[in-house]
Amino acid sequence: MIGNDLPPAPPDKKTNSISETVILMAGSGSRFRTGGATSPKPLIPVLGRPLISYTFESLLNAGIKTIHAIVGFEHESLMAKLQPLIPPGLDVRFIENPSWQKQNGLSVLAAAGHVASPFLLTMSDHLFDQAIVDLLLRCAQRDRLNVAIDRKLNSVFDLNDAMKVQTREDRIVAVGKDLQNYDGIDTGLFVCPSRIFDYLERAKRGGDCSLADGVRAMAADGQVLAVDIGQAWWQDVDTPEMLAQAEKEMRLFSKSRSRRSFA
Repeated sequence: MIGNDLPPAPPDKKTNSISETVILMAGSGSRFRTGGATSPKPLIPVLGRPLISYTFESLLNAGIKTIHAIVGFEHESLMAKLQPLIPPGLDVRFIENPSWQKQNGLSVLAAAGHVASPFLLTMSDHLFDQAIVDLLLRCAQRDRLNVAIDRKLNSVFDLNDAMKVQTREDRIVAVGKDLQNYDGIDTGLFVCPSRIFDYLERAKRGGDCSLADGVRAMAADGQVLAVDIGQAWWQDVDTPEMLAQAEKEMRLFSKSRSRRSFA
């Protein structure tokens, strides 16, 4: 459950040199569509607001200026619906991934040549405490892949589906949903150096790869750092059940008057 600790202090926006973000939103949201949803997943309402609006708000608050949104499934319709949701001060640039049916590593690779390094990387279907974004931007080492991880294993909803990590001191040494020995969960928020693109290219098998494949390859070379989010909250919103859990916890935050900003 959510702790009562105060969130980390936000970074000094004047010294935060990371100003660009890549957001992955190319998939079809098949598990929501199976449940009867018709909206693209970034637009699914969460407490009355589109899911992606929380992300836009938090990134803007963290000093991000430019977002590279990787689109694929029904991309023209999605882009048209996203435009009115973009807040002033954010420059959102859409990049099409024509191979969106394949794994998400190809969506990351679609940003190569478009984004400055280092850059923030996240998913369009994750909610975050603002504190996690601020912490990662403040603590990231520019020449390494930095992964925000959650060590509160008992509070993770649907642990079986979570991307698990094994750490050794401050480094991630193993990644996978089927790991038997793990001490943290990948929250889906990263600060990446440009060489992540090289690792993803090398990780391709049959023209396909996942982001986890690239992270795993970088971890084998000692290039992946774990940033512990402490008592901060996050939730993957990949199924109707996860959405219900997110809304339940967010209502609890509001009732306890400890409501935070989410992405």
